[in-house]
Amino acid sequence: MSDTISFDSTSPRFGLPLLFAAQSQKEVYVNEALALVDGLIHCAIEGSATTPPSAPADGTAWLVGTGASGDWAGEDGKLACHQAGAWIFVAPCNGMNLLNKANGQFTHYLNGWQSPALVAAPSGGTVIDSQARTAIAALISALQAAAILPSG
Repeated sequence: MSDTISFDSTSPRFGLPLLFAAQSQKEVYVNEALALVDGLIHCAIEGSATTPPSAPADGTAWLVGTGASGDWAGEDGKLACHQAGAWIFVAPCNGMNLLNKANGQFTHYLNGWQSPALVAAPSGGTVIDSQARTAIAALISALQAAAILPSG
């Protein structure tokens, strides 16, 4: 027979609150966990900002920029999810992906938020290979259409 698993008070990756036997007000912990899960599953942000929007809709999220102020002060680099009229902040962990709706680009977290840079179309040179240039341009367009590279 296996040993009983012993849990901390929160989940290890995103700090979701866990329930315990005979815990009072379980609905508070369950609702907080569901709000966090709602903000993290297939995460899409409105954009990146250092100040909170004046009238955010519930269910929207932003990436908090460096030097944040107001309700976001001290939350740099975290996701700010607006739920039930309040801000919930989530610290990123390696492997997180999100869609930035402001620019249509995917961003991932690996020891910091990273987005691919714009790749320049081929130009110049002394020998022009039009077929290679056409293939490279098509590849860049396909990567931009897949939101892997930003649009120029």
